Amino acid sequence: MSATSAKTDQESSSTLRSEIEALAKAACRASATLGELPAERKNAWLSRTAERLEAARESIMAANAKDVEAAADKGISAPLRGRLEISDRKWDDMIQGLRDVVALPDPVGRISNHSVRPNGLRIGQMAIPLGVIAMIYESRPNVTVDAAALCVKAGNAVILRGGSEAIHSNLALGEELRAAARDEKIPEDAITIIPTTDRAAIDVLLKLNDSIDLVIPRGGAGLIHKVIAESTIPVIAHDAGICHVFIDESADTQMSIDIVRESKIRQMAVCNAVETLLCHRAASKTVLPSVLKSLHEAGVEIRGCEETRAVFSESVAATEADWSEEFLSPTLAVRVVASMDEAIDHIRTYGSNHTEIIITNDYANSQNWLRRVNSSTVGVNCATGFSDGFELGLGAEIGISTSKLHAYGPMGLEGLTTRKFILIGEGQLRG
Repeated sequence: MSATSAKTDQESSSTLRSEIEALAKAACRASATLGELPAERKNAWLSRTAERLEAARESIMAANAKDVEAAADKGISAPLRGRLEISDRKWDDMIQGLRDVVALPDPVGRISNHSVRPNGLRIGQMAIPLGVIAMIYESRPNVTVDAAALCVKAGNAVILRGGSEAIHSNLALGEELRAAARDEKIPEDAITIIPTTDRAAIDVLLKLNDSIDLVIPRGGAGLIHKVIAESTIPVIAHDAGICHVFIDESADTQMSIDIVRESKIRQMAVCNAVETLLCHRAASKTVLPSVLKSLHEAGVEIRGCEETRAVFSESVAATEADWSEEFLSPTLAVRVVASMDEAIDHIRTYGSNHTEIIITNDYANSQNWLRRVNSSTVGVNCATGFSDGFELGLGAEIGISTSKLHAYGPMGLEGLTTRKFILIGEGQLRG
């Protein structure tokens, strides 16, 4: 590399750093104002955003089509292109998500944990915004709208850095988000879209402790691990969705077929799709073959342990790597276990703290499962797809945290606030 080239690269890097720092500082200033706005003002922005997005639907869809076409040209797999595309259903969910967030109570200013000390001093905790949240994510441009909606409603400014594959979609959506802010006279810098696809922008963001309060990454393992390793700002990780369903020895066959089938094929390229099926040995010859037959007929490849292959000949041999794989495709790892203890041990060894479901008709086993399995969402006799902000009544979700500190599981408004202690006295002195 010539001296001239090196100098040009340094100047380019310095310019990028200055631009990102300026955006973050503007977001920080905006957050101070946003945190004091009443719910009515924030709700007006949400409603106006829905209106503007609907009016701009044609141009946004055109931008998204441009991204999808470019992804196909680059050889990006069909499941990942599915995440990138804004389908009619995703569009409707995105708009409904804005309206759902309008209907949710504003958490900011809510006082909880009231108590009175022996000296008469009254104590409470008040919910307050976190400040500035940086979202770093891949594919899924609907995350741009969902994240902005929740962050703003909770009084936070948000910096959105989507993947390069969705740059046209995100810029088109961001334009309407910021225009709605101008319309409603709230700080437009409360919603910032990083306009560059240069990955160096992420490196800069992860060091801006003075302006950013929290980083939330959503995407593949490479992105998550990079952010956790390099950020000097607290991180809440949305890690891999290695979700499990366990067919207990008492499970009903038809219920097992229905739950496993929907958990796998409703949407395969999402983090709450089941990736590993565990089956109690006592149900492996009665329930499991019917479940696997239904999946196989739907085009799902079964990768099984030796016992699975013995009861279902169409399955192929599973490898050790399959137990910790997020397939996001028509592939399912299947293992027969001797007991619930062995099923739980498997989840603790290979799982990602996402979602685990038991299918059972035994009440004691169901309660044992709920108590002992400590992933972020744990259920009985239901599909894994219920691990979702909409389904849990949170409105749009900003992600599903697999980090146990601060927020765990689907994150809605409450997860985007923290609490300060408030003291109300009548002249008390500590003495």
